[in-house]
Amino acid sequence: MSSRTITRIAAALSVAAAGLAGATAHPAAALAKSSVPRSPIVFGVIQYDSPGKDDRSQRSLNAEWVTVTNTGPGAVNLKAWTLTDRSRHTYTFRDLRLAAHQSVRVHTGIGRDSARDVYQGRRDYVWNNAGDTATLRDNHSHVVAAKSWGRR
Repeated sequence: MSSRTITRIAAALSVAAAGLAGATAHPAAALAKSSVPRSPIVFGVIQYDSPGKDDRSQRSLNAEWVTVTNTGPGAVNLKAWTLTDRSRHTYTFRDLRLAAHQSVRVHTGIGRDSARDVYQGRRDYVWNNAGDTATLRDNHSHVVAAKSWGRR
């Protein structure tokens, strides 16, 4: 083989290797992006200012609530998920299976939990009317949803 042929083969191999390296980098980057699934669990309406006078009655406390909605096609168990405000008041979900396209209201006060309504069991308000942030974390402490209002 001549040195000219060897040079051509070496150049062709170098171009091929660069092409392979580029081809393997793109799928890995795409895989990294798609391997972090977006959660179907989102916040719906948040009623942070209960209607009427803030008198700490159970009626008033339970008129303060956060809606958590499953927008996905399958059920999601919210067991050990947490809902917190900016002051770090934390509610931890018990074994609650949220069906596809279903919502649950998380009330501040005391009441009897059901599939559609759960209660934090508090005797004081959680959500600040002037401004706050609701944060929902999964059972691995990953932020799934956050929603803010008012002053920060």
